[in-house]
Amino acid sequence: MISREIASKVLAKCLVTGGDFAEIFEEDVISNSIGILDSKVDSAIGGRSYGIGLRIFKGLKSVYAYTNDNTVSGLLDTAYKAALALGELREEKNIILDNTIKIPNIHNIEVYPNVVDYQKKIKVIKDAYKSAKDYSNDISQVSVTYVDKDQKILVANTEGIYAEDRRIRTRLGISVVASKGNENQTGFEGPGRYKGFEIFEEIDPIYYGREAARTAHTMLHAKNCPAGNMMVAIDNGFGGVIFHEACGHSLEATSVAKGNSVFADKLGHQIASTKVTAIDDGTLPNEWGSINIDDEGNFSKQNVLIENGILKSYMVDKLNGRRMGMEPTGNSRRQSYKYAPTSRMTNTYIAPGEDKPEDIIKSINDGLYAKKMGGGSVNPVTGEFNFTVSEGYLVKNGEIQEPVRGASLIGKGSEVLMNIDMVGDNLKQAQGMCGSSSGSIPVNVGQPMIRVKEITVGGRAEE
Repeated sequence: MISREIASKVLAKCLVTGGDFAEIFEEDVISNSIGILDSKVDSAIGGRSYGIGLRIFKGLKSVYAYTNDNTVSGLLDTAYKAALALGELREEKNIILDNTIKIPNIHNIEVYPNVVDYQKKIKVIKDAYKSAKDYSNDISQVSVTYVDKDQKILVANTEGIYAEDRRIRTRLGISVVASKGNENQTGFEGPGRYKGFEIFEEIDPIYYGREAARTAHTMLHAKNCPAGNMMVAIDNGFGGVIFHEACGHSLEATSVAKGNSVFADKLGHQIASTKVTAIDDGTLPNEWGSINIDDEGNFSKQNVLIENGILKSYMVDKLNGRRMGMEPTGNSRRQSYKYAPTSRMTNTYIAPGEDKPEDIIKSINDGLYAKKMGGGSVNPVTGEFNFTVSEGYLVKNGEIQEPVRGASLIGKGSEVLMNIDMVGDNLKQAQGMCGSSSGSIPVNVGQPMIRVKEITVGGRAEE
């Protein structure tokens, strides 16, 4: 990574047109991906990516540039050209990087992926493939992907920060298709951690392969879900994707600072049921969405977003913090050096309550049990969403009945938060990739089982 001396010169050059803040983000990434489709390894890709991003503020104006040229002359030239976008030349300043951050690493890595033989990685995906394929004769296609990433970063800025970090992540993705005639149903599992290859001491590829196949098989033989307003139990883990999408994005300063959020100017207001406490916590050891420092060099921390229904805080990056008059919260993230950072989630979840999952089910006379959630779409300004239920069951008289497919949950994030009237004690995290203006980043979503007393369920009529 570039030295403190070079970083100081580059940052000084960034401010030659009167900028009041400048930042360097240097990144060196080694990544690997192996895929298997229909029992054969069909892809094995390894690569290295390197680059440096430069960002300059002048009040609320911002300019971002990046380069792969890490020579002193190349960096100074990039800095100069970026600075010119903000005004006329002025006197060059002297920048002293005297705040070297000592970063406590809360993510113990036991087996770095780059020392693991490819055959061991291939065995993992073959085990997952076989368990999925052998689950049922209905399973028509199985695709398994293994990925690992070793990311080294440096953040330096004109406030004196000079900080380096290393991030190791490993993930398995299993997609399964079950078929009957012209009908196809899918199942997916994607466990991942901020860990090395030792992840497979706790993540069993055979179990997850079988689980993805079970979902596809179950939904293939399910009847269509009826539509209407219903009481719904949403299970733990990836059920938290609804809060992430319909509410979490609306609590990021990216939208709040510009007034493009239903929760703008609502600090201290009740925005959810008193049963709801929601947290974004990047400090959870070895979790997929965790970070030691964010991409602006701020320490990650636990941010209580909603406490007993009251909005307590937003997720804030440096630039939007200027607009809002608020300090950064350790949530500034980006996909790579090619993106300017902005406020993003890490591990975002609804905290566990005191209700038992079995009591939540027993409390429903006529409704839906959404065991697994799929993808969906959200309008971040209004919070209106539409999410598919990838595995659902009807609930009658407090008992889970037959599986149903084609269900979707439709509503507004602000209304759903107020309608959560039971919260289980079985918190679980699930992994995903989140896309926004600063690219695609790893995040956890999570929750215990919750009950929504009323929500619109979309369905399909029986043919």
